[in-house]
Amino acid sequence: MSTTSARLLSLLSLLQARRDWPGAVLAQRLGVSPRTVRRDVDRLRELGYPISAAKGPDGGYRLGAGSALPPLLFDDEQAVALTVALQTAATTVTGIEEAAARALTTVRQVMPARLRHRVDALRVVAVDRAGAPAKPRVEPALLMTLSAAVHAREVLRFDYPPAPTADPTDGAPLPRRVQPHHLVTWGGRWYLVAWDLDRDDWRTFRVDRLRPRTPTGPRFTPRELPGGDVAAFVAGRFRGGGGDWPCRGEVILDLPARTVSTWTRDGLVEELGPDRCRLVLGAWSWPGLAAVLGRYDADIEVVGPPELRAAFAHLARRYAAAARRPDDG
Repeated sequence: MSTTSARLLSLLSLLQARRDWPGAVLAQRLGVSPRTVRRDVDRLRELGYPISAAKGPDGGYRLGAGSALPPLLFDDEQAVALTVALQTAATTVTGIEEAAARALTTVRQVMPARLRHRVDALRVVAVDRAGAPAKPRVEPALLMTLSAAVHAREVLRFDYPPAPTADPTDGAPLPRRVQPHHLVTWGGRWYLVAWDLDRDDWRTFRVDRLRPRTPTGPRFTPRELPGGDVAAFVAGRFRGGGGDWPCRGEVILDLPARTVSTWTRDGLVEELGPDRCRLVLGAWSWPGLAAVLGRYDADIEVVGPPELRAAFAHLARRYAAAARRPDDG
């Protein structure tokens, strides 16, 4: 390494990347001798980083948790990544805008001038989709409470007011009792994925409507989520409870794959040529799927199934009728 400070930064990054590092491996990664590694570890300890060492031929180093926050060191890529994450945090987590701004200011103050100038030049503007509903606010303290219960595997009790469309004559809802498994975001909102003890089934709860009760309940043994993948499970729930759309079809579009991919969220796009691609897409109904495919404004070849081809014929008749003037007969 060219300078001691750059080597210390690289050493700290390596120690943060995994739990244990053999001394010989660290020396090889840094291109220095094991003796130099030992001296650099001592320098980091003087700065306040709690690094423990194991003796013996297989001895190594481990970065532990300290009682105080030592100086923060970031390389260029880490500084840029942190800046982007903090600037865009409010677009995915409503309710932490002020905390994210304060964190970015704090981190910026401890950066060297060279890095500070780089991150100051990085300005990310988050633009919400026109017509999109306002995202509900979620307090960071609530997220911490829920994540702590998920981590500790403790039963949660909480009030969960019914949606505005619910029947007001149903009476006051009873507190829910769940085994919390995952805290996730979807479409700018926070959700808790949990096993509902009273309904004996998996449920997904909106965090902004959730009001925890204290104390938490007993510990529980984690259950296997259907499918084993939380992202696929949540996506399936928002498609109506199943793991897939009820109607799925395949077409060939006279458009470049990169263009179709830009406007496709849940579909599978395969390039067939410079201006031709295969698209597999799902929807609630066959006419709905045909209408969605029509938005690509390109010639369409239906691969299948027959229900999709029939849906295109149905929409063609409907659109043709709508296009006729009243005096056309």
